Amino acid sequence: MKLLKWMSTAVVMSTALQSGYTVAAPSNDNKDFSYYALVLSWSPDFCATNAKAANTTQCEIGRKYGFVLHGLWPQHEKGYPESCSNEQIPNNMKQKCDVFPTVGLCHHEWKKHGTCSGLGAAGYLDFSAQLKNSVVIPDHFKSPETTVRTSIEQFKTDFVTKNAGFSNDSIAPYCSGSGRFLKEVFFCYDKNSKPRACSAEVLHRSSKSCAQKDGFVIRNVR
Repeated sequence: MKLLKWMSTAVVMSTALQSGYTVAAPSNDNKDFSYYALVLSWSPDFCATNAKAANTTQCEIGRKYGFVLHGLWPQHEKGYPESCSNEQIPNNMKQKCDVFPTVGLCHHEWKKHGTCSGLGAAGYLDFSAQLKNSVVIPDHFKSPETTVRTSIEQFKTDFVTKNAGFSNDSIAPYCSGSGRFLKEVFFCYDKNSKPRACSAEVLHRSSKSCAQKDGFVIRNVR
């Protein structure tokens, strides 16, 4: 029933990007959060910094994964809700987990963040896929064969240029290695799927995370 409600009350709206992709804003029964953060991880950094990931499918040589979905996170202006119910992803929806790089991550993200979205499993996974696919990745960040160095300001500007509706404060990169390498990026949306500024808390953490004076490196794909 939640899926039917989501489909019937969705409003076509929001972010008309340069790609022409639009996102439907789902009806939301849970008002106990302020906005969504779509979090895309830079897969080469994940594979380089997580020893247990080295032999996973995601990190196999030749995969050439770049930005992958980490999650869609309901956010408060400070902090975030988590683990709001024990609802599981039904077996007949397992294929919807393909939006994530691994099935394990899909189930983890649904349990920790998706259960707080008020969308139900199908609605949450569909909405996650729509938002992820709506983000236009600048060409030089899609699948670099060599490392790319950039500054936090230039990184944001490159995404704003490609994605109508975003401002510099709608995008919050995070870095690993004491600020030396891109780790992941937050893209912030209101509940109607329209880009909005990330919270002051998220922006502050981002600026501290990627604070190297000479910018940060985006690792090459493998």
